[in-house]
Amino acid sequence: MRSLTVVAAGAALVALAGCTTAERPRHDAKDAAAANFDEGSQRFGDGAALAGKATSCIPLRNIRASHVRGDRVIDFEMNGKQTYRNVLPFDCPSLGFEERFAYKTSMSELCSTDLITVLQAPGLSRGASCQLGQFQPISGKAR
Repeated sequence: MRSLTVVAAGAALVALAGCTTAERPRHDAKDAAAANFDEGSQRFGDGAALAGKATSCIPLRNIRASHVRGDRVIDFEMNGKQTYRNVLPFDCPSLGFEERFAYKTSMSELCSTDLITVLQAPGLSRGASCQLGQFQPISGKAR
């Protein structure tokens, strides 16, 4: 069985070399807005809207980028301009602060049963491991 490990980061590692923890942004308000879903308007608090039915898995080969929105929310940008929002079932400590994570899977898909592991600077040491949620297709620009 083949194993695949992928690292997703919101910023280039070279750019992180000069950063201190005091300079890193907090994502509490953005995270709350991105995770807050209004049933009536079918929109998230950050402006993104539902664009279809949630799915349990997305193909790894189609993931173009990931955008950490906070300790519970990751947007996966796919080839073909589709974006999937993953709202984790629980907060993942330091995910919003570090904005980078790794995952390991033996399949060709990333699924809601998989775990992500926060990568912490300096040296990209391993932080908390957290389970993913369902992948919800979204449209519109998230603020």
